[in-house]
Amino acid sequence: MRQFDADIVIVGSGLAGLSAALSLAPRRVVLVTKTAGIEGGSSLHAQGGIAAAIGTGDRPSDHARDTMAAGDGLCDPVAVARLTDGGPQAIAVLRDLGVPFDVDPATGDLLLGREGAHSCARVAHADGDRTGRAVVTALAARVRATPSITVMAETIATDLLVDGGHVAGLAVQDAEGAMVIRCRRVMLATGGLGGLWAHTTNPPEATGDGLALAARAGATLVDLEFMQFHPTALLADGQEPLPLLTEALRGAGARLLAADAKTPLLAGKHPQGDLAPRDVVARAIDAEIRANGRVYLDLRPALAGDGAAHFPQAIETCRAAGLDPFADPVPVTPAAHYHMGGVMVDGEGRSTLPGLYACGEVSGTGVHGANRLASNSLLEACVAGRRTALAMLVDGAGVARTLPPVAEAPSIAPAVATPLRARLRRQMMADVGMLRDEAGLRRALEGLDGLAREIDAAARASTDGGDLTAIRAAVELRNLVTVGRLVALLALSRTESRGAHARIDHPAADPLWLRRQTVTLDATGAHLDTIGLSAVSRLAAE
Repeated sequence: MRQFDADIVIVGSGLAGLSAALSLAPRRVVLVTKTAGIEGGSSLHAQGGIAAAIGTGDRPSDHARDTMAAGDGLCDPVAVARLTDGGPQAIAVLRDLGVPFDVDPATGDLLLGREGAHSCARVAHADGDRTGRAVVTALAARVRATPSITVMAETIATDLLVDGGHVAGLAVQDAEGAMVIRCRRVMLATGGLGGLWAHTTNPPEATGDGLALAARAGATLVDLEFMQFHPTALLADGQEPLPLLTEALRGAGARLLAADAKTPLLAGKHPQGDLAPRDVVARAIDAEIRANGRVYLDLRPALAGDGAAHFPQAIETCRAAGLDPFADPVPVTPAAHYHMGGVMVDGEGRSTLPGLYACGEVSGTGVHGANRLASNSLLEACVAGRRTALAMLVDGAGVARTLPPVAEAPSIAPAVATPLRARLRRQMMADVGMLRDEAGLRRALEGLDGLAREIDAAARASTDGGDLTAIRAAVELRNLVTVGRLVALLALSRTESRGAHARIDHPAADPLWLRRQTVTLDATGAHLDTIGLSAVSRLAAE
């Protein structure tokens, strides 16, 4: 088996991974990504923007207060303060890296939008509602121009290698076969697990890879039960993933309408109306769809005047689906969007497994609590990417480690894997979706156990061992079923409704559950525990 040594390895090429790699220059870094190019992951598709307290009269403490309120009692106030305090600098750094933020042509000031649960306009955009693409494209260009960064594209990370309780390396697969990268510092920046659900705004590569790698290596995961469903994915037949209609549209005046396409959906249901926290809006939409079949978003107030210039992606998305947003309201549905949980890390991105770090959506920092505040995700990716990179430098490489035996990567022909993956996603949507109960969660666990056995059997029967497409199909399936079981397990354990986690058999929030849940895997199974919150968090929640 091929083998080479590296100092620092980053897995993932979204904003978190790119930010970290650039922050580590001129230290040599290997960037591993399973996509065909650097530009991949969910960051590329982010529309809303980046939240930061840079407007007149706005303060990081105001941003922190809004973040804590949206998190429904489970935010770590220290982590939140670090994030919001770092917002203005993050915007400045991104501008220096070439991100073309939208500005007022008369003053040169950044144009700031308002989104759900924000108390003021503080969301910066680039190229209107194509912010993620603009940011990732700019940083990817910098990465390509940085000689200290080696990019390994179309390379699948299959397992973290551990020796003596410390990271020893990373097993990967590329077109030439299996390979081991011997390294003592690995950063996971692999994004989330939105591919678990049948309705998702996430790209196909969002299969929980980093979570599964960390779990199998013995690292602790946290807050897995909290999956945020974006309220307004365009209900477009045959499109996968579902196209997102950014929350900034509602910030600019777009309105949600009931099934009659006339009645305001959120009227009288929340003080902030259409700009209520995402969990509130998503559940209101879900309830109306269940009762009356449809919910619509009227984009016309947001597109009036010069508004259309700010939302080119939304207009293009609607037209691609055969809809005219200037003429009629368009149908929308909630879809899995962002995972608040992840690999449990400290304030500098260190996991419980020495030598393993995580940042971005794959990490569980405590910033987002039970429900992420809109447009905090790209901000966290940028702030945490830089902070975690610095921690890796401060910690140093440690002593050389012995590589343990490396298991052969599984493979399953795509024709076999595709229906298995579809069944898994339907099961998660039906039983571990926006509304949950004990019977459904137990049904999901049973179904996922059965799927795991089928996946193992398919891998044993496979004759496609050398085919990278078949290896990727099997690895992603294995990762999806691993993290799907853990999400369902923690959702079953949390017997209350809070933020993005809604139990119809436990509809109220329970003060006894003002705790974060953790899970750790070992040879004997999954071990659940809880972490108490600080007095500040409890007071804010109560």
